[in-house]
Amino acid sequence: MSKRIVDLRLAVETMHHCKASHESSTPTRETFRTEIVWEGDVGSFALAGHLKARRCYAWGFQDNGETQYVTALEIPRVESPITAVRVAITSELRDKK
Repeated sequence: MSKRIVDLRLAVETMHHCKASHESSTPTRETFRTEIVWEGDVGSFALAGHLKARRCYAWGFQDNGETQYVTALEIPRVESPITAVRVAITSELRDKK
């Protein structure tokens, strides 16, 4: 298992207080008006012991030389890697306002 997957799994387990196991990684691209807003691999993780979700999507990005992690539980509105990215972007934009 790659370091990236291990780091994502640990991020999911830490943020959501349950066990996670990697299922797959999906290359994902989100665009807005033909401009790429985000592009990368989104990991899908099966969850064991979470009360609301059976799956979580996770990815990392660099911010000032440090890796930051984003996780999105598979609950209504989040049903795939691309919807996880969309919801995260929308949430980030709302937080900035």
